[in-house]
Amino acid sequence: MADEKNVQVKKNEKPSFGTRCVNFFKNLPANVARPFRNMWHELKKVTWPSKKDLINYTLLVLAFIVFMGVVIGLLDLGASELVKALINI
Repeated sequence: MADEKNVQVKKNEKPSFGTRCVNFFKNLPANVARPFRNMWHELKKVTWPSKKDLINYTLLVLAFIVFMGVVIGLLDLGASELVKALINI
């Protein structure tokens, strides 16, 4: 009966610092590789766009960038002209 209590206490004890350090370095390669392995499995599930879709999406993004560049340029030009007009008053 007394032996069972001692065994139960030892099972619940926290491992020593040295043991934890050894376990950390022993498991380090697996812990570093795990996210990459998970990422690889997730990338296999991805439905990739076709070449035609990819070109269309790319052209759409480039057109949007050009449009926003023009809009921001016009707003900047208008704001600078407004500041020049206010300074001359």
